[in-house]
Amino acid sequence: MPAETDLKAVLGGWPPAVLDPAGPYSEPVTLLSWALLIGGAVVLAIVLAALGVALWGAPSLRKRLGGDKAIWIGGVAFPVVVLTVLLVWGLWLTGDLAAKAPRPGEMRVRVTGEMWWWRVSYLDKAGRPVMQDANELHVPIGETVLLELDSADVIHSFWVPRLAGKMDMIPGRRNLLRIQADQPGTYGGQCAEYCGGPHALMGFAVVAHTPESFKRWRAGRLAPRPAPPPSRGQELFLTSGCAACHTIAGTEARGLAGPDLTHVGSRRTLGAGILPNNRGTLAGWIADSQTLKPGNRMPNYKQFTAEELNALADYLAGLK
Repeated sequence: MPAETDLKAVLGGWPPAVLDPAGPYSEPVTLLSWALLIGGAVVLAIVLAALGVALWGAPSLRKRLGGDKAIWIGGVAFPVVVLTVLLVWGLWLTGDLAAKAPRPGEMRVRVTGEMWWWRVSYLDKAGRPVMQDANELHVPIGETVLLELDSADVIHSFWVPRLAGKMDMIPGRRNLLRIQADQPGTYGGQCAEYCGGPHALMGFAVVAHTPESFKRWRAGRLAPRPAPPPSRGQELFLTSGCAACHTIAGTEARGLAGPDLTHVGSRRTLGAGILPNNRGTLAGWIADSQTLKPGNRMPNYKQFTAEELNALADYLAGLK
C-alpha cells in the first residue's frame, strides 16, 4: 500500500481526473463531455416522464401522447434537431484539436507506442531526434507542444485527460496532437486503446515545468554525457544481456528494443507508470518484472544474487 500511495502522488493523482482540464486543449473536450452528460440526463428525464404518463397518466394525456403530432414532434423532430445541433457544435468546438502541421518554432516531440511502454524522442526544428526518453514527457507551462504519435506494433492510443483528448497511434501512420499545461505539475496518462497483454499497465506521465526550470532540465539533458565510472553494477549490466535491449549513453550499451536508460534514475516511475522509481523497485523490477507486469517483454533475471541486484539497482538509480 505505501508504494501505491507514493505512485499516486508521483503521477499527480491516479486515475487521472477526466473532467478537470489543465490546459486549452482539454477544455473543449471537458465542455463537450458536460454538455453530453447534462443533455443525456435531460433526455432521460423526458423519456421517463413520457413513460409515466403512458402508464399512469389521465386517459386524455395518454391519448395526446400517442397521437400523430406527438410522435412526429417527440419521435422524429426532437431527436433530429438535438442530434444535429450536438454534431455541428461538437465538430466546431473540437475542430482545432487535431493538429494539421507544425507551426514555426513550435516544440515537437515524437511519442511511439510499443508493447507496453512509450518511446519519447525530442525533436529539433528539422524534425530530427536530439534527446531520448521513455514513459515520461517534459514540457514548459504555457507553451503549445506538438506531439507526433506513432506505433511500432499495434494500435495504441495516447490520452492525458487533463491536457488533451485522446488520439490513436496507428502502425504506418503518424497522427498529430497538441497539448499545453497551464500549471506546473505532473499529469498522468494512459493507453486508451486495448493493445493486448498488460494494456491496463501502460501508463504515462507529463511533467510540466516553469519556463526557467524547463530550460535547466533541457540544458542538462543536452549536455555531453561523461562515461559513468566503472562499477560492479555497470559490469553486470553490460555482461548479462541488458545492453542488447537498452541504451546508456557513454557506455557500450546500444540496444534499441527497450527503453533508453541513460537518465532512468531521474524518472518518476518504472514499468510505464506502474511503480514509483526508487532503488528498491528497481531491484524488484529487474528480478521479477513478469510478476509485476505479466506479459511485458522484459524477462525475469532471477539468477542475480541479492548483492548483484543491489549493485545493479545502485548503478541504474545513479543514472540521472
